[in-house]
Amino acid sequence: MLVIDLFLHEKIGLGTILNTILIGAFVNMIEGWGLIPRMQAFLPGVLMLLLGQCVICVGSVFYIGAGLGCGPRDALMVALGKRFNKVPIGVVRALLEGSVLLIGYLLGAKVGVGTVIAVLGIGFILEWTFRLFRFDVKAIRHESIFETLRIWQGKEPPTETEVPVGE
Repeated sequence: MLVIDLFLHEKIGLGTILNTILIGAFVNMIEGWGLIPRMQAFLPGVLMLLLGQCVICVGSVFYIGAGLGCGPRDALMVALGKRFNKVPIGVVRALLEGSVLLIGYLLGAKVGVGTVIAVLGIGFILEWTFRLFRFDVKAIRHESIFETLRIWQGKEPPTETEVPVGE
């Protein structure tokens, strides 16, 4: 997915690298420590799923808005959102998630009710959250890891014309 992001000229930044490495580690840690209870009944499970998606969407406003790059799937959402500017970002995200679901299913993955609810819900919740925070994800300009390193070294980041494509 990162290769596709680069092809679409989304920058790989510090946030991209941290997201790629840390998300799985944090999920394993949270599950291992039992920080979030497992729901045993359907309705509480669905409510927990939707609440979790709300938390993810609010977190997305902050971490994408920081401009340090975003995770591979979020970067693809941003890139496609910029290319299809008239399409609401929630629709872009829903189509992206639906495509991933379809590919997973065709590759033999099990698809449960929760997966379908998550795919159908994330686009709506993301669109609602971004509107609530007045966050225009399509206007975000991320800095690459190289720009971040230059700033940390006390050097001026390159201007738009000096930044090579894909950096």
